[in-house]
Amino acid sequence: MNSTNGPTPTPATHARQLLPLTVWLCPDDTTDQPTKPSGQPCQGPAHHAAPTRICDRHRASISTALARHIINAATHEGEVIAEAFTPNHATLTAAAQLGRRAVACVPHPPMARHIGTQLRATLPRERLDRVAMRPCRADQMHRGVADHLGQVALVIATPPVSGTSAQDRTGTRRAPGGCPACLSDVLAGSAFQARSFLPAAFRLLRPGGHLAVVTTARHHHGRLVDPAPEIIRQARAAGFRYSQHAIAVRVPVEGDTLLVQATPGGLGQLRDVRSRALPPAARVHADVCLLTRAGTSSQEEGR
Repeated sequence: MNSTNGPTPTPATHARQLLPLTVWLCPDDTTDQPTKPSGQPCQGPAHHAAPTRICDRHRASISTALARHIINAATHEGEVIAEAFTPNHATLTAAAQLGRRAVACVPHPPMARHIGTQLRATLPRERLDRVAMRPCRADQMHRGVADHLGQVALVIATPPVSGTSAQDRTGTRRAPGGCPACLSDVLAGSAFQARSFLPAAFRLLRPGGHLAVVTTARHHHGRLVDPAPEIIRQARAAGFRYSQHAIAVRVPVEGDTLLVQATPGGLGQLRDVRSRALPPAARVHADVCLLTRAGTSSQEEGR
């Protein structure tokens, strides 16, 4: 614009630009059953060797569709991705399918065995070499993934919400059951150790790399708990720059209607309409906080 009173135009740049708020349509998978690369259900030996199933809460922590959105938004083919608080195989699967390399922090053997079985049943052999698991906690990931220190383009974290993983709604500690992710939560504790995890993720990322934290607000002890604002505050204190907030719509959309379907467990919680108790919660969306490690790498300059 030539007018002296008009706004100054923003110069063109090759760097990736992120909108401050966006909406992603990424409905969850309806099942965590392994599939062949063609998308057909897998009936091979690896599937039959894994009778355990991830519970609905952990399967919904991050889906393959949501992981694909995050990876496409923050990385390019061939780059390295790390995952903390790994709840299932979705991130590793999506990374391998999109031509990235990925390392997941899985400190407990039952969870690692389950994820390994799912990956072998889902990915072709040539893509399995792109993913790996390391037996380290999220707050120790800079040590467990030290061979990629300062080189990781994206860290994805789905931290457990205090009081909703290792404990049920009454505060009673759950006994380890069929879900290996629940067992992992019980052994590790459900509190989000942000002050320890965030510096570890910062050291692991390259300059200009991104941290994506997936959260969902939940009712806990009669109040709504939204961990996103505190995570953003602590991430800034650790040196991150807040870049973007994405709302991930996790149910199918038909026209202007959200197709929310209750799970069998949700149907079993239906109450009398006259009850004052909270109705069953429907998981419709997740919040994705995308943060950036300050600095510009040579890879970012060439984009």
